Amino acid sequence: MFLNTVLVVLTDLAAQLLGHTMFRQHFHLLLSAVVMFGPALNLWVSRHSIFAKRSHFLYRMFLHSGWGWTCIFVGSFVFLLSFTIRRSFALSVRHLSRLGVASVLWLVFCKLLDLLVNATGSCYEPLFTEPEVTNGQPLLVLREGESKSECLKAGMLWRGYEVSQDVFLLCLCCLLLAEETAVFGPYLSLGGISDAPLRILFLLCVLLLGLWIFLLLCLLAYFPQFPTQLLGGALGCLSWRGLYEGWYRLGPSWYCPGRPGLGLLKTKSSSTEADDAQLSHNHCN
Repeated sequence: MFLNTVLVVLTDLAAQLLGHTMFRQHFHLLLSAVVMFGPALNLWVSRHSIFAKRSHFLYRMFLHSGWGWTCIFVGSFVFLLSFTIRRSFALSVRHLSRLGVASVLWLVFCKLLDLLVNATGSCYEPLFTEPEVTNGQPLLVLREGESKSECLKAGMLWRGYEVSQDVFLLCLCCLLLAEETAVFGPYLSLGGISDAPLRILFLLCVLLLGLWIFLLLCLLAYFPQFPTQLLGGALGCLSWRGLYEGWYRLGPSWYCPGRPGLGLLKTKSSSTEADDAQLSHNHCN
């Protein structure tokens, strides 16, 4: 009973925050400010911190598979919420298709960014023998025909124009999590049924959002790379705006899954159409 009470209190508070109009309207601005000014934290962080090592558990366990973690938790929450309310597999699949679209977009951009890096960069082999050292820096010999992955695997250096895929991933995941979980607040305020599994999944999504923000701050503070990280953050925000603020606002159809929550709400005291209209109004503000 005590644990259930704690779960209800925590999820209610988180749902109110994520569903608040001010949070939905300004979260992307907050995230943009973090990306722009986060590298300034490098002046205060310790280089001996455990987060200053790329081999840290959080980086290895979550960052390199961040999209998979996001799809698992968000997909489970969206499916359980939609199927619990309407018992319609087709409707649940329609809402899950937003993750499918975002996944395709993520893979396409990653492929394009890899092509950009390989097209604009070059591989260099450092020469460490004493005669070739100038001002404490080894001379670099250009190696033709090497891709970035092959170059790094061979222990050589890659120099070129890059867009930070890690920052792109974290920004897109944060914005997607905020959009998909924001519907839970209006749902609870309209008297929607919320059992323990649904609340636990929602809380896990909130914790994952907090983890992505923390890792984003760690990357910016301990591994500042300007302007590659700024470009990655901008690409993540533009992807979110194109999907959730552009395409998904066209409404549900065969070519558009619609915004989160549309067609889901149903309360005891009002009709389905009135509830959907209220959710749409609240979520778009």
